[in-house]
Amino acid sequence: MTGEPVLYAEPGSTWWPVLWGPVFAAIGAALELGTGPVHWVAWTVVAVGLAGLAAGWVNARRRVCSVELTARTLRQGSETLAVERIAGVAEEIPDAGARALGGGWTAPRKTDEVPLVLDDGTTVLAWARDGAALRSTLTSLVESSPPS
Repeated sequence: MTGEPVLYAEPGSTWWPVLWGPVFAAIGAALELGTGPVHWVAWTVVAVGLAGLAAGWVNARRRVCSVELTARTLRQGSETLAVERIAGVAEEIPDAGARALGGGWTAPRKTDEVPLVLDDGTTVLAWARDGAALRSTLTSLVESSPPS
């Protein structure tokens, strides 16, 4: 956290999936209530267990799939790229061989790829759920920054 204004951000995941487990457990307890005695301890363990697993999943998605763009840096997952290294935003995705930013082998599922040409001539793939918005913001940022 640099304190810089954020130009574009995606959290990777919201926290609402943590509620799935307790909701499923409440439905199970309600169904059991209609057929006889309810096993409250078991349903509580199910609710807490599923909520804990979902919390771990959400936390991992927020680390791996988050995007944050400031005037100085583009952070994608666990990788941070200085904006001054971006020479331009390419129109088309290269055929093969471009490395995806973020530390993974490929861009996360359900994301659009935004090819970036770096100052050394290589092309890397940035990504976001709203690829058009990231592309637009990056294009205006790169065009407004003075060449180094």
